[in-house]
Amino acid sequence: MKNNLILLYTIICISFCSCATAQTAAHGTVKTDSIAEKMLIYQLSNGAWPKQLTGGYVVKYETPIDDALMAKIKSTTYMHATIDNAATSREINTLVKAYKTTSNKNYLIAAERGIDYLLKAQYKNGGWPQYYPDKSSYRAEITYNDNAIVNVLNILFNIANQTDDFELVDNAYRAKADEAYRRGLDCILKTQIMQNGKLSIWAAQYDQNTLKPAKARSFEPASLSTSESVAIVRFLMRIKNPSQQIKNAIQNAIAWFETTKIVGYRFDKLPNIKDKGLIKDETSTIWARFYDFETNKPIFGDRDNSIKSDVAEISFERRNGYAWYGSFATKLLASEYPKWQKATN
Repeated sequence: MKNNLILLYTIICISFCSCATAQTAAHGTVKTDSIAEKMLIYQLSNGAWPKQLTGGYVVKYETPIDDALMAKIKSTTYMHATIDNAATSREINTLVKAYKTTSNKNYLIAAERGIDYLLKAQYKNGGWPQYYPDKSSYRAEITYNDNAIVNVLNILFNIANQTDDFELVDNAYRAKADEAYRRGLDCILKTQIMQNGKLSIWAAQYDQNTLKPAKARSFEPASLSTSESVAIVRFLMRIKNPSQQIKNAIQNAIAWFETTKIVGYRFDKLPNIKDKGLIKDETSTIWARFYDFETNKPIFGDRDNSIKSDVAEISFERRNGYAWYGSFATKLLASEYPKWQKATN
């Protein structure tokens, strides 16, 4: 009898230890990523993310979430959903990579909800609005500004081609992403500005119905936009076996950048005064942020909706608070385009 009790006790102990070990092993596989965890908290009910919370708080994932911040997060509705300032695309990319390193299924689920949002937000003409579903002011315009659409297209391209870790996304998304990407590509090709029968570059925003260039904020006039056009060209150069239409779009944009570059100046703080302006610098090549559609001359907007031809003519606040010039296409012309030429010839 005593031996039987000892045997029974031993079996119970072994069983308990085995279960505990199994549970520990199971829990041990659920790894987390601190930034990805915060992204789950910030995700909106429609699957997207905001760039700002209610009250104007800019989303910063390095900031600890206290009770006050949590209250702001909870009060932020789906109307704040946007692709502006890398919102939503940033989170989808991060969550997919976090899933790869942790195998935490919650991250992939959240990323796929974000992808669902991108697919739903696309217009029939292939473009995306800056915000969806909020259509107030310029938020409904097709928005290349700050690379919003290019960020989205890179995600869809990666899903369709199963690259950059997006092979981890459910395979059911592949065909949908490919179809959305192709419509987006068509929108890019249709919105490249034609000047006297020759293609140039792109505007930052377009009317979502007419596909005509549109203004955004008071100091962002409808115009040729260099920074965003560089990103568009880089995206087009990702496409393997490009069509002649795509090649023409790239080559004409490159030609435009070559003819409009400003050599021998940089936009920087002026000596001895608290102001910015053009300074002679033989080592510098720059482009203005915005150019006139007809003349290809730099233009500068101000908060009163006025447009000037000289950055010195706009208000001090705007002159010093916006990137009016930059070396936007330097790397594109020097190395990226020649590499693409070599690969496609």
